[in-house]
Amino acid sequence: MKLIYFAWVRERIGKSEEDIDLPSSIRTVGDLLGWLKSRGEGYEQALQVPQAIRVAINQEHVQHNEPVAGAREIALFPPMTGG
Repeated sequence: MKLIYFAWVRERIGKSEEDIDLPSSIRTVGDLLGWLKSRGEGYEQALQVPQAIRVAINQEHVQHNEPVAGAREIALFPPMTGG
């Protein structure tokens, strides 16, 4: 599965994307965020407040309780503001 990171999420993690094999215990977006947070300091900093992170699966915005099964691409965004 491809993970894509945008804006300051990308800056804190230190990469714009990566291909990963998720553990079988990861079932939802919330599970994914918790697991990523445990992968190192940059991830922990980027995902310090996971409920603030916006997520898209296969280019469609989803909630954190959305299942990740079958996802080809998951993108993580910081909170967005209008303007």
